[in-house]
Amino acid sequence: MRIVAVIPAFNEEVAIGSVVLLTGEHVDEVIVVDDGSADRTAHVAEMAGARVIRHHRNLGKGAALKTGFEAADADVIVTLDADAQHNPAEIPKLVEPILRGEADVVNGSRYLHGRDENTPRYRRVGQKILDRATNISTGLDITDTQSGFRAFSSASIPHFRFRDPGFVVESEMLADAAEAGLRIVEVEVGVRYDVDGSTRNPISHGVSVLLRIIGDLELKRPLYYFTLPGLIIGITGAILSLMFIRDYITGLSVNMGPTIVAVMLTLFGTFFIFTGIILDSMRRMIIHYGR
Repeated sequence: MRIVAVIPAFNEEVAIGSVVLLTGEHVDEVIVVDDGSADRTAHVAEMAGARVIRHHRNLGKGAALKTGFEAADADVIVTLDADAQHNPAEIPKLVEPILRGEADVVNGSRYLHGRDENTPRYRRVGQKILDRATNISTGLDITDTQSGFRAFSSASIPHFRFRDPGFVVESEMLADAAEAGLRIVEVEVGVRYDVDGSTRNPISHGVSVLLRIIGDLELKRPLYYFTLPGLIIGITGAILSLMFIRDYITGLSVNMGPTIVAVMLTLFGTFFIFTGIILDSMRRMIIHYGR
């Protein structure tokens, strides 16, 4: 079977050469998508033996992966980052479930068997939040939803829509795979953080990804997006309303301001609850009759 590696790269001239050389030992072709780099990333990748596709400006990781997937003529596509955090020697481990016919998508996980000691604590806290949000949105149980080290069978490729051009693509691809009913398997992989040359602020990056995932919940998991917050708001309003009734019955002084707030919270909570229930029913009907 023909295996092709797709590596999105942006200003990675220092690491890209070794990544291409090491990756080439385990695949039939290496495609580097130079996403508008201002340095010599494309030249170094070509010298190392990769087929380079260039974006004239920086479009984002999702756009780079889309370009690479469209260009790859392969039975299996492997994706990995250009900064040498991933170990290309683990590619055979990653593609094995696909070659055995056991998986459509293989996710390389740093946390499959527990906590990775190499992961900085601040990163792991953020990743846990993103993992939880992504799993709620997709209905999956993935231990490392933000991994960029993955393998895809040719049959799975048409199901990926690459709607988000940026770093939300990791979660988006899992959502697309879950929606299509693809078989997803995780294998344990390592990662290096001593070579991290990322210019992205991890906090702002994590927040932007989380906000996008939460936005997707509106249609994919309306019970979480509307009904759950509605229950919290409604219960709060109901408790405050009961306190007002108690004070009124016992003849205590009643403040109308908090009372109006309690009534409004109860009404808004009830509205959110039923909105979530109705949207979830509509989503289930669309899925049922769309099959």
